[in-house]
Amino acid sequence: MCRSLLLELGMTGIDAVRGDRLVAAAARELPPGERLQLIAVGKAAAAMAAGARRSLGKRVARTLVITKEGHVAPWSAELKGAEVIEAGHPLPTAASLRAGERLLAFIREAGEEAEFLLLISGGTSSLLEAPVEGVDLETLQRVNRWLLGSGLDIAQLNAVRRRISRIKGGNLLQVLGGRTTRVWLISDVPGDDPAVIGSGPCYPPPSPDAGGEPAYPDWLAELLQRVPRPPAIEGPVPEHRILGNLDMACRAVVEAARQGGHAAHYHRPELDGDAEQTGLELAARLAGLPPGVHVWGGETTVRLPPHPGRGGRNQQLALAAATVLAGSEGRCMLAIGTDGTDGPTEDAGALVDGGTLARGEAEGLSAAEHLRRADAGRFLEASGDLVSTGPTGTNVRDLLLAMKE
Repeated sequence: MCRSLLLELGMTGIDAVRGDRLVAAAARELPPGERLQLIAVGKAAAAMAAGARRSLGKRVARTLVITKEGHVAPWSAELKGAEVIEAGHPLPTAASLRAGERLLAFIREAGEEAEFLLLISGGTSSLLEAPVEGVDLETLQRVNRWLLGSGLDIAQLNAVRRRISRIKGGNLLQVLGGRTTRVWLISDVPGDDPAVIGSGPCYPPPSPDAGGEPAYPDWLAELLQRVPRPPAIEGPVPEHRILGNLDMACRAVVEAARQGGHAAHYHRPELDGDAEQTGLELAARLAGLPPGVHVWGGETTVRLPPHPGRGGRNQQLALAAATVLAGSEGRCMLAIGTDGTDGPTEDAGALVDGGTLARGEAEGLSAAEHLRRADAGRFLEASGDLVSTGPTGTNVRDLLLAMKE
């Protein structure tokens, strides 16, 4: 029961923040008005655009969807006639640059009286880019590759991305030119800061941190010094509305567990920091917690070795937890990315229990070695504990669910 219950509850949390449902409900509340230019960007873009078109119908004049490769199919029937660009994530690709230029052209093609509905979800920072002069695709990928393995949090990552972009950090406002724009977001960042979600294309960045910047490698520090800081963004900031976030998903899990007759506990603050250490600590903590379902949300980080293996932060966390759970009965843990992907893999995460370690070791594998190589996915595949969902239509970071019978 432990494993099947956590899988069911995890999907309940994800469904509670599905992009098509959230946007469709919000769109029904819009007052009558002009036809809309619909733009959706991010891992949940296809779902969000489908929800908007479902409710708005012929009020949508044109649609541009920019999303991750492979994240369109579940909603393709509702996107007939839409312009769809599939780009790279977690690293930007040439398609990401094409998407950036197409977005700028799409906005310029609209009339001076056009109204825009911009739907943003996590992944936008990689999927959509128009770099500043002097930054080519190779440099852009080098920057992002370093950022992803740096252990920096999402706000610090996006602060760097903004510096080298003609779109991020409110720069898209200059292209919109004051035309009526609504920005609806599914948040994948702590605090739901619209300046951080998708690197804030329509939201001016915060003032530089008084505490200073993180330590960058020399080549990146030199690049940031060479690139001039963009001028301050002037003029009104469009309405930004958060439609879904991690708290909504966690609360949906708790409610579903209690409706099913289980004790449920929602733990805060949100998870952050090193994935492996977090997994070790939470698995050890579970032993002292009361029976029932325990719910955490957040986003940890992994500092990657020079040649990482297969895996992501949820797989790293789960395998570390499995080393503590080893031999126990009636305890299991699910670590899952709400977008259906964990790192540069097709897996969403992993569900581990007291037998995970033994199952992997029976295949001749060492959990410690796979953790060291950031190769947790290969161990978890051998132990039969990987979880795959496919694209989910949302992205509110990660859910960590535990059951103690």
